[in-house]
Amino acid sequence: MGKKLVKLTAAGVVYAGFAIYLYQPHFKSFDTIQYLLLVNVCLASVGCFVLSRRWIASFTGSFFAGAIYGFGPFMLGLARYHPAGGLLAAAVPWLFCPAAFGPKGRQRWISRLFLALPVLAILSFFQVSAYFRLFAIPIQDRLHLADLAGLLAPLVMVNRGLSVVGFYHVPMAALVMGFCMLLVARRFGIMAIFVTAAVLGFCDSVLGASPVIWFSIPALCCSVLIGVGLQGLAGAGWTDRKWVLATTMVRVVLSLVTLLLAVKYFQVFAGFGAKHAKLLTEAAKMYLLGAVAVAVIFFMARARLRLGWLRLALLCSAMAVDIFIGARFFVDKIF
Repeated sequence: MGKKLVKLTAAGVVYAGFAIYLYQPHFKSFDTIQYLLLVNVCLASVGCFVLSRRWIASFTGSFFAGAIYGFGPFMLGLARYHPAGGLLAAAVPWLFCPAAFGPKGRQRWISRLFLALPVLAILSFFQVSAYFRLFAIPIQDRLHLADLAGLLAPLVMVNRGLSVVGFYHVPMAALVMGFCMLLVARRFGIMAIFVTAAVLGFCDSVLGASPVIWFSIPALCCSVLIGVGLQGLAGAGWTDRKWVLATTMVRVVLSLVTLLLAVKYFQVFAGFGAKHAKLLTEAAKMYLLGAVAVAVIFFMARARLRLGWLRLALLCSAMAVDIFIGARFFVDKIF
């Protein structure tokens, strides 16, 4: 119990320090209520960290899962709305904890009942806020198919002032691995929650709740899967090499696609697409960085070399650089 508390405290301190670093340049323009944004990202990160411990044994995997959710494009993008909306998204991981850590075996049905907590909290929040005339997130706002471009180039989407439903570039490698592990494990319940919440995000308002907030659930699921995938890549053996190779190939394809898009934007008349083209070029570099890191792990697995510390060093270094640069860009663009 003592070690768990130390790890939780260490993660919380790092999250808080990073949050201060991101928002400190904009403190002079903040209203009092906007300081809640720091609380939101820290609460979201720690909540995802705690929830992920249900499936992730390593501290590193849980730490990056929390960082991806709390400082990811979706959570940071909610700063466009009232801070109370971000607070609701930050509470979602905590609301899933009773179901994740609830009774097992014959009393498993109790844990399944707890799955209703996030849904009830979201619906109740919007009913109560509407009563008090607080429209934290407009119920007219919903996600569109065009927003899925954020899965490929999140920096370009925020630069255009659009909703971002994606993740950073390097963590996508771990996300692909995490999804593969989810499919192999046949976690159909988690898949159903993911799909249902994602569909609600693209539909019109349900019972007065903003469709945008429903995407906090898929974002949370993907963040945990990134932590699972990171742990899986760090421990991949000779029999897992095909999955590692597939992850590498996906990264290479994403890098090529973003480069081709960058070339297209560079060809826009009078250089109007130059800004987007430069961002796509940077995205391609990040995808390539992730591909190189995973390719090294593939050759290590093929040679039957474990060296878990080296694998984690490669993956975590690339992922940390991507999050650091991406989060800084997002916050500066929003404010």
